[in-house]
Amino acid sequence: MHFNVKEDIIQLTSKWEGERLPDGRPKVSDEDLAELRKLTLEEIWAPLYNAGYLNQFEEKLYRLHDDRKLVGRAVTASFLPARPDLEETVKAIGAEEGRKGTCNQWVIDSLEEGDVVVADMYDKIYEGTFVGGNLSTAIRNRTKTGGAVVWGGIRDLEQIEGIEGLQIYYRGVDPTPIKNFVMNGFNTPVKIGCAVCLPGDVVFGYGGGVIFIPSYLVKDVIEAAKKSHVKDLFGFDMIKKGVYTTAEVDIDVWPTDMMDKLVEFIKTDERAEEFRSLDWTVEYQKAKEEGK
Repeated sequence: MHFNVKEDIIQLTSKWEGERLPDGRPKVSDEDLAELRKLTLEEIWAPLYNAGYLNQFEEKLYRLHDDRKLVGRAVTASFLPARPDLEETVKAIGAEEGRKGTCNQWVIDSLEEGDVVVADMYDKIYEGTFVGGNLSTAIRNRTKTGGAVVWGGIRDLEQIEGIEGLQIYYRGVDPTPIKNFVMNGFNTPVKIGCAVCLPGDVVFGYGGGVIFIPSYLVKDVIEAAKKSHVKDLFGFDMIKKGVYTTAEVDIDVWPTDMMDKLVEFIKTDERAEEFRSLDWTVEYQKAKEEGK
């Protein structure tokens, strides 16, 4: 048993073909993270669902700030209730690997810029406070733009609410310090409520919950989400002007004449300028196949 094993991480994320971080996690580019920040949760969810990824979203969480997005590369950790022999073994492994402090500190000490901690504390809130003021400050300083998703508790809420640029999703608040727990995985698959997260997944949190995007699908998700975004810009405009009804707009495959109007809208409307590089060949092909 070892923690944060590069070879295991590479094997888990074998579909990723790009650059990797020193620990083996996929390095989704900063540019792609920035693109995701422009999109909505629903726009990102749809292409994942359509690709068969049905267990990537969880909403049964509180959030530190209502109006702040959380976007970054996942560093995962999972924990179990304490058991003396297992705890002894884990501490010995940690010492052998040169780790200091408690298991939650091991995770935070590994963070890089752009990371997000994703910790399964098995819904432990009393004595399950994964971070407080000190560790939240460390997360902010190390990640710059990141934060945490904790299926468990946090403490020092008043302190951490004042940490600029930090966002945390969590299950509850308790004043007790963390104790009586043991790590059983570090950068391994974790379960956050009904959602599954792998190391290097992109965490996207806003409003109603958190989505975990498989690293190798990020570019596909961005393209599909951008298409959905600009179709909404166009569709809302057409509904307001009475050109199309909601029934005509709210369908999966638009007819070719509507696609033509969409493409013209993208070419000429300044609101759609950033979407002018999108390729609509597939959408036109589907319309032709359905005889629209």
